[in-house]
Amino acid sequence: MTKPLRILSGMQPTGELHLGNYLGALKQWAALLQGGQFEALFCIVDAHAITAPYEASELPSKVHDALVTYLAAGLDPERCSIFVQSHVPEHMELAWYLNAVTPLGDLQRMTQFKEKSEQHKHNLNAGILTYPILMAADILLYKANTVPVGDDQVQHLELTREICRRFNARFGEIFVEPQPKLSSTPRIMGLDGQAKMSKSKNNALGLLEEPKAIEKKIKKAFTDPLKLKLGDPGRPEICNIFTMHTALSSKAQVDEIAVNCRSGKLGCGECKQLLLNVLLPELEPIRHRAAELKANPKRVLKVLNDGAAAAHAIADPTMKQVRRAMGLGREVSGL
Repeated sequence: MTKPLRILSGMQPTGELHLGNYLGALKQWAALLQGGQFEALFCIVDAHAITAPYEASELPSKVHDALVTYLAAGLDPERCSIFVQSHVPEHMELAWYLNAVTPLGDLQRMTQFKEKSEQHKHNLNAGILTYPILMAADILLYKANTVPVGDDQVQHLELTREICRRFNARFGEIFVEPQPKLSSTPRIMGLDGQAKMSKSKNNALGLLEEPKAIEKKIKKAFTDPLKLKLGDPGRPEICNIFTMHTALSSKAQVDEIAVNCRSGKLGCGECKQLLLNVLLPELEPIRHRAAELKANPKRVLKVLNDGAAAAHAIADPTMKQVRRAMGLGREVSGL
């Protein structure tokens, strides 16, 4: 019997996740579980989150909220393993070893490093530079064949593939070279239309927000600045509300909205209401499931404990192979 492909992906714990997280990742991940062709692991990457300023006392609750959102959005723990990165210390051990096969220049060329260097001049720590090595460790540790990613992470995944090749060439064929599985959902920008959705930039729609709060935010959201009144022709290709329609509405409705927007027949207010008509029913069951999960903390804790055990069962033998190959650890010392 053919072994299923193994997929791995993860997100940082920003607490309650937002619509961009759901449409760009969580909804896609849940769909991948339906066919049963994947052995799936999904991680909450808390160790990545500490490269930016954060409150240590708040991080555990953010991890918990992210896990609740994973589950509420459709990740079934009967079909996948969900775990927290720092609960499996092999991630950090492998990341250190992978430093030895990663050229400094490759890290300095990463687009995200250049952007974050500008954004965080007051906190330009080494973790911002070596972030992609920890990401490579996250993936290679589990010998994942397939990694669902958005287009903003393709460069990091390509570096992971290069690190894999370098390590295997030097120490033997231990790791599996992962292949990207690109999200079919266009990138959802923030409500200001200027940058991708982010709670820290106050331009996000939280998945668990109440309908009235979502409606208020959508009504104020950025659209085409040249479409000032009904009758003005619009440009759906630059409108974030239209982008959300492409991820939520039927193809027939999306096509109709595009035609009516360009002709001026559809105003921005009506277009936003059409979006709310599909968005609110999509989010309602997620909000209800999240409330049930928050009322049952033992169930949530069991998911984390089971997930960490499943992850460790894969990570531990991988690290034994790595240590032997590199001449490290008790495996080769005879002690």
